[in-house]
Amino acid sequence: MKSLFGYAATTRDVTVRVAVSYLPEQSEPGRGRWFWAYHIRIENDGSAPVQLLTRHWIITDGRGARHSVEGEGVVGEQPLIEPGASFDYVSGCPLATPSGAMQGTYRMVAEDGTLFDADIPRFALHAPTVSQ
Repeated sequence: MKSLFGYAATTRDVTVRVAVSYLPEQSEPGRGRWFWAYHIRIENDGSAPVQLLTRHWIITDGRGARHSVEGEGVVGEQPLIEPGASFDYVSGCPLATPSGAMQGTYRMVAEDGTLFDADIPRFALHAPTVSQ
């Protein structure tokens, strides 16, 4: 069975999984706007809790223009993820092109105070082509 999450990256016992879907009902190709939702699952496979502090995204559109987004937490939270547990959230990304990609890092803090960046795997944003 194929996993819902088509992309994954693991850093120091933290696995970040991504599932992405194009949202035609929120897109307006005639106005140069395409929209995707992405579902993130952050899994702690280690033996101690970790907390997500900040996020850093690099969003690249179909023309190669890069946009960097940084901020505290995700969806208004800085989740503490216990060993063996996971944290899920859904967010969205608009682009001015029908394709692009996203990737980034989450700044995490381990129980001992060590900071590390958990990789968010690069994932593609592709609107389906519609024949006229």
